[in-house]
Amino acid sequence: MVSSKTRDRWRLSPLERSWALYDAANSCYALVLMTTVMPVFFKTYSATGMPETEATARWGFANSAASLLLALSAPFLGALADCTNRKREFLAAFMLFGALMTALISGSQQGAWLPALVLYGASLIGFSGANIFYDAMLLDVTKPERMDRLSAIGFAFGYIGSVVPFIGILFLLNWGASRNMGAEMAKLAFVITSVWWLALSLPLLRRMPQASRSDSVSCGGITAALSSLWRTVREILARKEILLFLAAYFFYIDGVDTVIQMAIPYGVDLGLKSGELMIVILVIQLVAFPCALIYGRLTNRFSAKAMILLGIAVYFVIILAGYMLPVLPSYKLKLCAFWGIALLVASSQGGIQALSRSFYAKLIPAERAAEFFGVYNIFGKFAAIMGPFLMAVTIKFSGSSRLGILSLAILFAIGGLILFPLRETKYAERPAS
Repeated sequence: MVSSKTRDRWRLSPLERSWALYDAANSCYALVLMTTVMPVFFKTYSATGMPETEATARWGFANSAASLLLALSAPFLGALADCTNRKREFLAAFMLFGALMTALISGSQQGAWLPALVLYGASLIGFSGANIFYDAMLLDVTKPERMDRLSAIGFAFGYIGSVVPFIGILFLLNWGASRNMGAEMAKLAFVITSVWWLALSLPLLRRMPQASRSDSVSCGGITAALSSLWRTVREILARKEILLFLAAYFFYIDGVDTVIQMAIPYGVDLGLKSGELMIVILVIQLVAFPCALIYGRLTNRFSAKAMILLGIAVYFVIILAGYMLPVLPSYKLKLCAFWGIALLVASSQGGIQALSRSFYAKLIPAERAAEFFGVYNIFGKFAAIMGPFLMAVTIKFSGSSRLGILSLAILFAIGGLILFPLRETKYAERPAS
């Protein structure tokens, strides 16, 4: 029987619920635009007649350019939001911009690859930019002792919240494919994603209180924001626990992101059809929902650091399974192993991301959360470079794709070793080194 004390710990306030709901709002964008529908739409419709390798290269360039632009500007944007005391307004601006660009993709024409890429890149900037201020709001909407649970609940909301519209979108795509209207249904999917993102963002924007001016950092505009950013960089360098956590995060989250990127190519190599891959992705979302909640609940008994280390251990198993998969003797065994890898990813992907966010949030000052999360965003964005590069170099010099997969274990090993000795303490409890 669940005690009333336990129920109270898991009962969300209206503001906490609204914050978690935003994860459901923007996760639909990540699933539809970044993972499933938009990549296929671009290759088969926007880049019609273009060689597949060239289309893939241009798609990759658009993702890299948008991510690089946002990563370089994120700390400054965070500092500006903190010193003007307008995290809510910055989130609203990036969210509205991203949702509008997403909807406008529906107006792109066949063969017009450049407008489609520009609109997609702009929508990605809106999505990633809004996340800086959303993550920083974690310190404003709850108490430090509830951050781990709330962050995990947010990711869980994101998984289940993205499934609801995605099921409808899958139905539309299948219906359209049977009537030679696949492109039209994909465009409708972008509009649905935009409306979903906007609608589920409204509760947070309505309930998020604006802190009083006396609670904010004194700001004199851009110059003061730059000065505040420089102070943040110096403080990160001076506070060993923040610097070491960011270093650990850089390595292990790169491994997590690279494994996510490997999932679809692995399925394609096994001969899975696009419809089957969509089902795999759907199952991952459904399984990840309770698993993210379990990670959050286990922080009642274990520290967030311990749960992150558990997630790293699970990813070691994933890497080992991926290393063994190509040499399995039959297609059936390979298919079973692929499903096993997918379920293992689902078991820990949300938990390790959620608890990394809350672990970091407890290390930083609440009044400058946006600029600190801007730096966090840089580490996350640039981390996405090392994993694919490490795999490519290993494969080139060894001639073995299996060793390329196994090389990712290095990232998790380094991240885990850096994280292991860190003490989990709040910002106010640790003096600068």
